[in-house]
Amino acid sequence: MTAPRRTGLPTGWDAELSDEYEWAPLRLPPDVTRISASTRLSIEAEYRGWELTRVRLYTDGSRRVLLRRKKTRLDSAGSRPDQPEL
Repeated sequence: MTAPRRTGLPTGWDAELSDEYEWAPLRLPPDVTRISASTRLSIEAEYRGWELTRVRLYTDGSRRVLLRRKKTRLDSAGSRPDQPEL
């Protein structure tokens, strides 16, 4: 029997997840252009500390994105971290 997958992640993405980071899986709908997605992800990186780990483009034009950032002491203490607003 295999270990249960973390929810919201495509197959194989959960293999390298570390407890040292916070992870945020996102789905970008097909109507979001590549330039728009790039701009939104850049804003998240600049102001909230998220970095792009993986992107998967599907045939319908949607994208699955995995963001990560280092955990802080506040996150460990139980406060709710801010999540990307895409």
